[in-house]
Amino acid sequence: MDRIIEEIKVIEEIKVIARCLDTLSNTVYKDFQLSRGQYLYLIQICEHPGMIQEKIAEVFKVDRTTAARAIKKLEINEFIIKVGDKENRKIKKLFPTEKGKELYKLIEKKEKHFNASALQSINIEEQQLVLNLIQRIRGNIEIDWQHIKKASDAKTP
Repeated sequence: MDRIIEEIKVIEEIKVIARCLDTLSNTVYKDFQLSRGQYLYLIQICEHPGMIQEKIAEVFKVDRTTAARAIKKLEINEFIIKVGDKENRKIKKLFPTEKGKELYKLIEKKEKHFNASALQSINIEEQQLVLNLIQRIRGNIEIDWQHIKKASDAKTP
């Protein structure tokens, strides 16, 4: 019973950290026409120009519709553009605009501040240990995620 309680506490703490960081970011970026979580998509596109929408959905572990909505809003606000692939016209690659690149610079500064704040009392060895443990947790849960995603994809016409 104690082990189950501790497991729940670990996951709950991860969720609380994620919600806190998400709230901080959403509050700061709201003034830049970025709604809930869109800053994450902009970061990904700026750091990986030419990425396709399906890959972004996979990275964030969201369905294609959720990714499409966020990407469409970024496009409407002129933070990104979609460019057709030369070989396959159905593929649209995503690139940041100059406006998107400028906002990315601000986001990068704010995210560094949030990260430094979150990790301020944790030394580099502890950070590496936490990173390793979190990556293992993610690997464990991704097994279930893959299973559910495959089942969901099989149902999609």
